[in-house]
Amino acid sequence: MNLTPDSFSDGGVLATPADAVARAQRLRDEGADALDLGGESTRPGAKRVPEPEQIARTSPVIAAIRAAGVDLPITIDTTRAIVARAALDAGADAVNDVSAGEDDDAMLPLVREHACGVILMHRLTLPERDAYSTDYAHEPKYTSGVVHAVRAALTRAVERADEHGVTPERVLVDPGLGFGKSVRQNAELLVAAPTLAPLAAGVLIGASRKSFLAGDSGLLPEERDPASVAAGVLALASGARCFRVHDVASHRIALDAADALIAQKSLPPRG
Repeated sequence: MNLTPDSFSDGGVLATPADAVARAQRLRDEGADALDLGGESTRPGAKRVPEPEQIARTSPVIAAIRAAGVDLPITIDTTRAIVARAALDAGADAVNDVSAGEDDDAMLPLVREHACGVILMHRLTLPERDAYSTDYAHEPKYTSGVVHAVRAALTRAVERADEHGVTPERVLVDPGLGFGKSVRQNAELLVAAPTLAPLAAGVLIGASRKSFLAGDSGLLPEERDPASVAAGVLALASGARCFRVHDVASHRIALDAADALIAQKSLPPRG
């Protein structure tokens, strides 16, 4: 749920707390397991949003969602500890930090203090310096290969969190699809769950509507849902179990069906 006017996909759609509450109720009914709320876009080229503005965009909405009786876990998508603190006080349950705790030295101590969960994501550079995966003139350079480099960076992030008292059981790792990766590199990371899963409690995949799914097709973000579902199923088959998506209903159906088929495949033959 993007509480911003400039998200790459659905910026400005949730203009009021009432809009956000209605969306939260609908997502719950469609089968969402959790809600991820952010007040600052991290799309390529996005400008930083001051902390007070992030708080004003997110905390009242979280409080309104809780007041409406929506009890799904809520993650606050921010790299700033003061924003995360306000969200946790308003009823959020965990932090989704695309900087893996590096933007703000107070973030990991805050997570420890609240004994909450945290998502640590890999990114190559700051959003304001980044480009869409389809727009790189030259493929981002990862000397040892993108999967190895991302695994090494996330290993360090999990170790740093542990040093701050945030144990791996409270961490999800996110390879950061679209954050400093080409179309090909995103494809490699999409199936890298077996490499990343041992680092923490699980792997979160955020492929939904991102530019690498469109390739040269020219599809707009809102037209990429079928490709997003395909990417989710591929990641599921590779071992991912957490998915950050826009279109909950179609993902819920497809991922449940794929999960059931994978389970059937592992059963011994009858007779």
